[in-house]
Amino acid sequence: MVTGIVDMLWVARLGGAAVAAVTVATNVENVLLGVVLMSSSGTTVLVARAAGAGSPGGVRAAVRGGWALFALVTPVVAVGGWCVREPLARLLLGGADGGAAVESTAGFLAVSLPGITFLYAQTVLNGTLKGTGDTRTPMRLALLANGLNLALDPLLIHGLLGMPELGVQGAALATVAGRSAALAAGFAVLRRNGPVREAARAPGTESVTAALRRTAAVGLPLSGDFLVRMAGSLALVAVVARLGVTPVAAYGIATKAMYVVTMAFYAVRQATAIHTSHLLGAGHDERPAIGRQAVLTGGAVAVLASVLLLPTAPWAMRLFGAEPDAAAAGALFLQCIGPYLVLLGCFIPLGGVFEGSGEGSLLLRVTVLGTVAQLALAHGLSGLGLPGVCLAMALSAALQWAAVAALFRRLGADAAR
Repeated sequence: MVTGIVDMLWVARLGGAAVAAVTVATNVENVLLGVVLMSSSGTTVLVARAAGAGSPGGVRAAVRGGWALFALVTPVVAVGGWCVREPLARLLLGGADGGAAVESTAGFLAVSLPGITFLYAQTVLNGTLKGTGDTRTPMRLALLANGLNLALDPLLIHGLLGMPELGVQGAALATVAGRSAALAAGFAVLRRNGPVREAARAPGTESVTAALRRTAAVGLPLSGDFLVRMAGSLALVAVVARLGVTPVAAYGIATKAMYVVTMAFYAVRQATAIHTSHLLGAGHDERPAIGRQAVLTGGAVAVLASVLLLPTAPWAMRLFGAEPDAAAAGALFLQCIGPYLVLLGCFIPLGGVFEGSGEGSLLLRVTVLGTVAQLALAHGLSGLGLPGVCLAMALSAALQWAAVAALFRRLGADAAR
């Protein structure tokens, strides 16, 4: 997510069409990230559960299953996505005036879609490390990737220090370069990870095919949840595109700023899922207590962020170099987003309990319901401009929170029995 923010920071100086292109292209990547989460999330849960049970053979099977699933899905996404990049750009930007945004989007995707192989591999590697309890290394690798991206973006986008001026496509090249370097560093760290090294010496508990199936069974609902959520965000871009290039640019920059907050919710969710899975593997069911702490933590972050956005929203838009009209529209959007953030800050972290319990299918149903409601409401309220889209997001988040809270109460009752 930070990669998209960094790209937006530098591309914003190229104008509304370039911003719209990066908005669409990075949202496409977010959707495709949901595919590999089937492998990485399933690996994290199964590795954590095996580690909690003290089973090196189980850890080995979970790791092998995750990488086997990666090898199965990556070529399909990378090659298939590259082949449909231009029709996809036209479909998503059909409501925005001008063909420059479509051309720029297709150019970005021409680089980023083959390069998604590095993102997928890094995600699976991170999932393995997180399952063993090492969440610091993935953070450091992300800092490395984004640091390189931040350094390379101005060189490749604007042609500084004698580099070619590649515009939007330069942002994609910088992103792929940063990720490939981080992946190389990640493999070096993985070889030194204690639980993984111990697992490599342990006898296998199941075949690679069986491990792949088990990883897919655990990870598919979690992947589907993220995939549906990101697909909904991508479809929302298409709704906003009906309003013109300026609203798309404003929405794109504002949501990138909002991702700084929502990624904190996913951090709490990951910690919740790992903790839940590890304790269940050790024979302890602490899901009610873990869920309450997740909601309190995520809710507190959301309230603080909502309060801070009220005075800082115009500054955040100026930081990204937004043009005056887009800056004003985006600032208003960020100032109205508070209720949505608070509801999301409770809903997303609580989902980690379901993820760690192997009950991701329940969460997927709630997300599908909320996404359908969000798109329907956004379509009906888009006549109010971006504030109407913001209202639609808040109403759908309220629906999702009510549903997942009811499911959590039922989960708590089962744990008590």
